[in-house]
Amino acid sequence: MLKKLYLMLVLGAALACHAAPAKHIKVNGSNDIQPDEKQAIVCQTIAKFISTYNYKKVELNDSISEVVYNRYIKLLDESHDYFLASDITDFAKYKTVLDDDVKVGNLNDVFYIFNVYQKRYIEHVQYSIAQLNNNFDFTTNETFTFDREKLPWAASQSEMDKIWGMRVKYDLLSLKLANSDMAKNKETLKKRYENLLSQVNKLNSQDVFQVFMDAFTEAIDPHTNYFNPSNAANFNIDMSRQLEGIGASLNTENEFVTIKSVLPGGPADKSHQINIDDRIVGVGQGKDGEFQNVIGWRIENAIALIRGKKGTIVRLEILPKGVNASSKPKIVEMLREKIILKDASAKKEIRSYNSNGKVVKIGIISVPAFYIDFNDYKSGNPNYKSTTHDVKLIIDSLKRENVDGIVMDFRQNGGGSLMEAIELTGLFIKTGPVVQVRNSEDQIEVDKDEDPSIAYSGPLAVLVDRFSASATEIFSGAIQDYGRGLIIGTQTYGKGSVQNAIDLDRVISPSLLERTAALMGKSKKVVSTGSQSVFGQLNLTIAKFYRVSGNSTQHKGVTPDIQFPSVIPLDKYGEDTEPSAMPFDVIARTTYTKVGDFSAVIPQLNKLHEQRMENSASYKYLLQDIADFKKHDADKSVTLNEQVLKKQRDAEEKKAFEDNNLRRVAMGLQPLKKGETKSKKNEDMDFLKREAGQVLTDYITLDNKFTTTRIMSN
Repeated sequence: MLKKLYLMLVLGAALACHAAPAKHIKVNGSNDIQPDEKQAIVCQTIAKFISTYNYKKVELNDSISEVVYNRYIKLLDESHDYFLASDITDFAKYKTVLDDDVKVGNLNDVFYIFNVYQKRYIEHVQYSIAQLNNNFDFTTNETFTFDREKLPWAASQSEMDKIWGMRVKYDLLSLKLANSDMAKNKETLKKRYENLLSQVNKLNSQDVFQVFMDAFTEAIDPHTNYFNPSNAANFNIDMSRQLEGIGASLNTENEFVTIKSVLPGGPADKSHQINIDDRIVGVGQGKDGEFQNVIGWRIENAIALIRGKKGTIVRLEILPKGVNASSKPKIVEMLREKIILKDASAKKEIRSYNSNGKVVKIGIISVPAFYIDFNDYKSGNPNYKSTTHDVKLIIDSLKRENVDGIVMDFRQNGGGSLMEAIELTGLFIKTGPVVQVRNSEDQIEVDKDEDPSIAYSGPLAVLVDRFSASATEIFSGAIQDYGRGLIIGTQTYGKGSVQNAIDLDRVISPSLLERTAALMGKSKKVVSTGSQSVFGQLNLTIAKFYRVSGNSTQHKGVTPDIQFPSVIPLDKYGEDTEPSAMPFDVIARTTYTKVGDFSAVIPQLNKLHEQRMENSASYKYLLQDIADFKKHDADKSVTLNEQVLKKQRDAEEKKAFEDNNLRRVAMGLQPLKKGETKSKKNEDMDFLKREAGQVLTDYITLDNKFTTTRIMSN
């Protein structure tokens, strides 16, 4: 089905794309960045693909135009730090014309908005540099509001100057708490601001185009995305699964370089000190290199500092997730490694549980992604590396060690290969359908496991969290629908859509660009860019996943049988937080035979779990962590009184140290001494994984009268 649709996309892209001439509006004070003919053609092409072939078949009209406009403004200035109210009033005329602009390839309106943004950015930073000549009083009870998203736009330049004056004072105070030398602090801050100017002056038309296309495509649905040639090259590097660095993916959020994922087995993961949504504020080379502040940096420039030759040392200044932006950063030192993503494989461990004097051995298989070496697979190598092959080997080894049950840990597994989701499910069922796929023409394809062999037929549980998505949800949903295992954890992400990666070089003829340029009186010979494409790549949503029961995984995800509290805020992350996400719906169930039914045993397992949690110190600390995160996340401002801020920071640091030791003791570990970050390597503070094994142990040791699941035979 997908192959046929891709052919339709290629044939359907023989478009009469002609970049529409439109008036460019120059913005004095900006670098006057302008779109090029190539971007106009790409814009038209993507607009055509989205309106014709996207699963949702969205009409590009005034309503969509306003959504695109709002997303674009938010991407540029989410915290209302740059635009004035008068700018927003001026931009209002574009709210209902952006749909027409993308259809004809007119990018002048969106580039005008961006150039105003750049002008304001430069003005405000230059104003901040000038403020460093002033003296500051840190004994007053002023506050700095660092998150102004819910506040109105500044009504005048003088109001904006006041806002940025407070920012300068806060930045200086943060430096002063670590170093009393104000002259040096001002010089440090001046360099930081000059670096911000340097970065903003390096922005080019590709940057502007990418921001706008993000606003445009994500207004349609969260997983339809355009990658400009540079980003497409990075995407393909990621697909090759090889780099040298720390093993973490990064993004920028509100001027901060932010950790968005941590590769299992990489230096960041092995440090046990870096987590999703931590913010990197400084990067130092080697053991003694001076830290370079990266707040406000372009992400690719920050990545260039963090990546480097394997065997070299990089140090990061980190603000942990949930910690106030005014907090003191911690320093994490790592040895860079060669990161081969295909080697970030499934891993095993064995935990022993005592149940009424009986020792129960639980094997835990952690699966980071649904990966496959496509090159080996296509070449016919029967030993190609994949999730299923690795898990099969692990299962065989666990069976030799006589485990009583297996927990599959899919937390933070965002998915991957659909084929692997089907193959992996096949290790636990005999044969049968695994997932249904419906395309935009309402044609339904049922993908099945055809292999009658079963790798493991014993007690099974699947551990998931909010970042378990896509292929993980296909596997978890199938295991739940078949009654093959218990699902434990929190509601999953809810990504139930299928994307097709379209190389735009295959659907847009380079000669079209040359003809368009000729019509406009310009010479535009398309030159090869080596590893980079000419036009970039479009990931287009073309279909939707459904479980064998007929329920979609879209929006609602998979609901666990035994639910844990979510450390990840459910109201901030997940498909149901995305305004443009497709809804949940249901199709007819396909024909499949259940192998078990946990409905009778789940209430008893929940009761045992809840009784255990009532007396668990670790559970209490987990709930406290969730509450603390919500409290910190609600903070929008910080005091500019030095004495008060220092007292707050010292108290937070002391509390964090003491709380960490309480958690360690609750998990059976030795408390740390002051200054220590950890006492031993491979210390396990994963309370939820431990509890998942305990739930499966409860199931294994329950009386038969509670259990109606039929164990399959090999």
